[in-house]
Amino acid sequence: MDLDDRTLRRLKLSDLRLFHAVAQWGGMAKAAAHLNISQPAVSKAIRALEHTLGVPLLERHPQGVEATVYGKALLSGGVAVFDELKQSVKHIEFLADPTAGELRIGCSEPLAAGFVPTAIDGFSKQYPRVGFQVVTGDPVTLVERELRQRNIELAIAPVQGLNLGADVEIEVLFDDRQVVMAGTQNKWARRRNIRLADLVHEPWLLPPPDSIIGRAIAETFRANGVELPRGSVVSFSIPLVHHLVGGGRFLVMLPVSMARLGRELPLKILDVRSASISRPTGIMTLKKRTLSPLAQLFIKRMRDVATVSAKGQMGSLPRRRRG
Repeated sequence: MDLDDRTLRRLKLSDLRLFHAVAQWGGMAKAAAHLNISQPAVSKAIRALEHTLGVPLLERHPQGVEATVYGKALLSGGVAVFDELKQSVKHIEFLADPTAGELRIGCSEPLAAGFVPTAIDGFSKQYPRVGFQVVTGDPVTLVERELRQRNIELAIAPVQGLNLGADVEIEVLFDDRQVVMAGTQNKWARRRNIRLADLVHEPWLLPPPDSIIGRAIAETFRANGVELPRGSVVSFSIPLVHHLVGGGRFLVMLPVSMARLGRELPLKILDVRSASISRPTGIMTLKKRTLSPLAQLFIKRMRDVATVSAKGQMGSLPRRRRG
């Protein structure tokens, strides 16, 4: 038996969980209080871990404790260990009852207003006892925080412009083109052959200019020979779209899926020449993470929705995987 085998045999999952709690709460007393156990029990577990590994895991200071470089390495690996264990338990639960369980996913705000609820609605009809936790955010946050920290199993968002590492796998589903939209009561809703130059003095709801889509919209205006209009309102908020664009005055550039699949948004795609932005949209997962059976089933459902919706409604792309 080599050293690694001996070390692994002496490591206890319960001690690892206590170490995670101490790092999370910044102190042994705080961790003990939250876990409803004694502080000596927590201290004993930390000492056992440090003795087994032969390195200090925590640095003590007046404000509490923080992980050493060794402790941070253990925390990083421990997150993956406990996550894989949870995934294994979920797999067992699925095998025992394929109609129940919980799935944690992330998506962008526009996809939460059309594509994702369409997929969830059909899936929940087939599996009514499955629960969903849906986290919304911009694509960068979804990947860097939610996906890599294993708070979600998969993210659905536009993938263009993201600087993803080799640990993330992408499956592109469709091109959710960004186009100019207005409320159905807007004066431009019934016009044809509109130029972007005709719209620069209208009130606009625009995304932040330093965002990926914000920069793409600015480039589109410049390509049409005009400068980006000053945004009357700058925000990613879909509720603002409901009130401002749906109200009739404001213009916006949004994904086609919101107009085609968003049931509560009275949006009209304007006939604006040369104002379409390609937005390849897909599923992002961690390569070395085991997906639960429910996640795999839901991915299949999203493929079906993308295929059906793309026929005459949304720009389609060949599905492909890349890391």
